[in-house]
Amino acid sequence: MRIIKNTVPIFYTAAAAWANPASQPLSPTNIFAPASTPADNISALSFLVLAVTGAIFLTVLCLLSYAIVRFREKPTSGLGEPAQVYGSTQVELAWTVIPVLVIVVLFLATVRVIASIQNATPPPGAVEVSVIGHQYWWEYHYAHSNVVTANELHVPVSNPAHPTPTFLTLLSADTDHSFWVPRLAGKTDLIPNHPNSTWIDPHETGLYLGQCAQYCGVEHAKMLLRVYVQTRDQFDHWLAQQSRPAVASDAVDAGRRTFESIACVNCHTIRGTAAVGKFGPDLTHLMSRDTIGAGAALNTPANLRRWIQNPNALKPGCLMPAMGLSDSQLDAVTAYMETLR
Repeated sequence: MRIIKNTVPIFYTAAAAWANPASQPLSPTNIFAPASTPADNISALSFLVLAVTGAIFLTVLCLLSYAIVRFREKPTSGLGEPAQVYGSTQVELAWTVIPVLVIVVLFLATVRVIASIQNATPPPGAVEVSVIGHQYWWEYHYAHSNVVTANELHVPVSNPAHPTPTFLTLLSADTDHSFWVPRLAGKTDLIPNHPNSTWIDPHETGLYLGQCAQYCGVEHAKMLLRVYVQTRDQFDHWLAQQSRPAVASDAVDAGRRTFESIACVNCHTIRGTAAVGKFGPDLTHLMSRDTIGAGAALNTPANLRRWIQNPNALKPGCLMPAMGLSDSQLDAVTAYMETLR
């Protein structure tokens, strides 16, 4: 199921940039600045629909204006009945055939775009990632490697001469979600027990933002997406770094022991340790991420401490409980988390 739709914040950002592009910085969610082939195709289709419907609107407006002016009642007009017209084969054919042709053109254009996106096959060198939507965060599994990360998707830039797209298999762990990064692809739903897919091939490096676009619970609005498009060398370096197990110095051994002695290990994985939980995000390289809580806050030591102490203070309604740690335990666990890079 693929549906293109806007959310209010993204609509206003895009509308402002469209109205006065010179005065607006390029928004990472600007729907008028596609940076990937699927988004290019959707944008071209949208402008075709806008042009056709705009032409229809102007035609009807002009005809209506002409009728109002041409046939307005004059002061010298009598009150007699105007001349009656009981039918016109030419007019009836026109208002039947023309709309049918318009609908056929738009239908064929839409089918072409949908088919080009849905029927694409991964070429050699394509990156394959499984995306799993959770309440209220994203999990990413990179195929052919042991890399598992959360909330921040890293992909290589695609060279149009030798495309290296990223194909995404979309799964849900609980309820309906929707993966939408406006500048890279259309909105694509994640339905429980119904695998879905989409793909992107970004043409420019940089950060692209999106979010879950299907209401999935109380923290739906804070289930954000961050896609980092890197050069191939940068992506390969990141992938190699993420595949390594966690390494922590003896200086934070107390924090590691505290972490492993409480219920955190039931939900989280830290490769190379006793923590092998699957319910929450993989924390092996937590500090390599710019945000925590699926974009709820920047990943700073202060915010990390607040998150461990009481996650609901930063993201009310999230499913991670407060563990009731003492100040010394909280300091030790935070220090340990800060080494996970």
